[in-house]
Amino acid sequence: MACSLPLSITSESPAPGATTSVVSADDELLAQLRQGSELAFRTLVTRYQDRIYRTAFSLLRSAEEAEDVAQEVFVEVYQTVGQFRGAAALSTWLYRLATSRALQHLRRRSAKKRFAYFTSLLGFDNRLLHDPPDHAHPHALLESQQGLHLLLAHIGRLPSQQQVAFTLRYEQELSYEEIAAVLDTTTAAVESLLFRARQTLRRHLQSPARHV
Repeated sequence: MACSLPLSITSESPAPGATTSVVSADDELLAQLRQGSELAFRTLVTRYQDRIYRTAFSLLRSAEEAEDVAQEVFVEVYQTVGQFRGAAALSTWLYRLATSRALQHLRRRSAKKRFAYFTSLLGFDNRLLHDPPDHAHPHALLESQQGLHLLLAHIGRLPSQQQVAFTLRYEQELSYEEIAAVLDTTTAAVESLLFRARQTLRRHLQSPARHV
């Protein structure tokens, strides 16, 4: 890839109650991005890299793949910002790109595992299976490793739309309205996705109240 992006991952989140000012700042930043400002692009990366990385990691549970997704998202923004019409907020567009890219990675991972399984049945040398997912997640500080891994495993088995909605709500703390914008659906549909996700997790977990 031709462009090199400053994507060292740091931990910074917007201050509470700063939504309006962030939106206004994003509008100004977007205008500068459309003019090809490299300083604006670096500002974008600094402002959103952590949130994009954490969103991807929440879906992939792999630090390496999450970094790849973050890189891909910012490369795509750099290359296509001129085509972005601004119908949604800049942050919404970034979350859409992040979740879409992460789900693509999950589908490729699943396809490779299926291929490896079938080749193993046929007796071919099998070297395609991925390493076990990286579960070094901040929540591990709050829960036992065994309980956390069980929860993450069940979240990973949710249908993709439920998984994205659950991740954006409970790990990224987006509002129902923001999730609806990311998924291009209604808040009622988001409520339904989250309800079904919680119900599914409750059926599978011994102590659902601690996790959901």
